[in-house]
Amino acid sequence: MSGPIVPGGSGGPSASPRAGVGKTAGERLPEPVTHPQIPQDRYGSRARTTRPRPGRRWLLYAVVLIALVGVSIIGYQNLGSAPIEGKQVAFEILDDSSVRIVVEVERDDPQRPAVCVVRSRAKSGEEIGRREVLIQPAEGVTRQETVLRTSPQPATGEVYGCTYNVPEYLSTHTRPTG
Repeated sequence: MSGPIVPGGSGGPSASPRAGVGKTAGERLPEPVTHPQIPQDRYGSRARTTRPRPGRRWLLYAVVLIALVGVSIIGYQNLGSAPIEGKQVAFEILDDSSVRIVVEVERDDPQRPAVCVVRSRAKSGEEIGRREVLIQPAEGVTRQETVLRTSPQPATGEVYGCTYNVPEYLSTHTRPTG
């Protein structure tokens, strides 16, 4: 005995050879995937993603490269080696109101005169004396010795800094008045 014939089922004489292949009774075919439609008048149309033209991309690369080179140059000028460097190599407290300081100066242009500011500090750390010292043009590392007068007793002598900007009163033989 044979069972009831189900349309689209298998085994019946009226069933077509392809009608029941791959599915069982009661199974549905998957529905096609559709993307939900967003109302364009409410949300606007979807933005189209376009690739930038190759010329614009290379222009952008060039601008970024120029900016990086500029930042590197500025950083080197501000943080690179100084054109003139002075350091205290020795100091000696002579008495209660003076200290002798030996300054060593190294510069990138030995033909230019320079000026170094030396100072003395008390034990408390406060500055108690300051003086500008003219460094004459000379080849190589230059050593200059100076005596600095102080008001209270000095504890140390040091170089505050050096520059090529020599004040006029140091570069001429006339002394300031006043």
